[in-house]
Amino acid sequence: MTTSRLSIGAIASAHGVKGQFKVKPFTANPRDIATYGPVYIGGRQIDLVIRGTTANGMVIVAADEVTSREEAEALRGQTLEVDRNALPESDDDEVYHADLIGVQAETEDGTALGRIIAIHDFGGGEIVEVKPASGPTLMLPFAANFVVTIDLEARRAILAPPDGLLDDADVSSNSGEPSNDSGSK
Repeated sequence: MTTSRLSIGAIASAHGVKGQFKVKPFTANPRDIATYGPVYIGGRQIDLVIRGTTANGMVIVAADEVTSREEAEALRGQTLEVDRNALPESDDDEVYHADLIGVQAETEDGTALGRIIAIHDFGGGEIVEVKPASGPTLMLPFAANFVVTIDLEARRAILAPPDGLLDDADVSSNSGEPSNDSGSK
């Protein structure tokens, strides 16, 4: 399943008093957030103009449609989206995060982990959040050495979590039934 719009950044805060705001970019090159045409914030379509970058990787932007600090501050926490067809096609070894949401995750031995519900990057590398059939979500590293394969057509991702990471997790067996193991030893 693909979405018609993809998120390319999130508004972090207002910047100054004339309506500029800081964006945390989700693009490989931070300044690319203004190169894909108009962005959508909720139901609004706006054009961004890059005004600068910050030391921590934020992009300072302006838009004709946002003219005051109060308007910029009201946008805090919202995501910037662009039409999918404005973005480049992904390479064979790349995938847009939005396409992973809902994909079934499992280990190399066929143990069902659950469905992918989010991809996070808290600064130490990407983490995939997986919701198993029962119990709390699992947070697993999503670096190349922990991802065996992703098959978007089959809606399946094979992951290789680090040894011991799933020892106390309540994950399913090959049969797809929830594990009876309570996690205590």
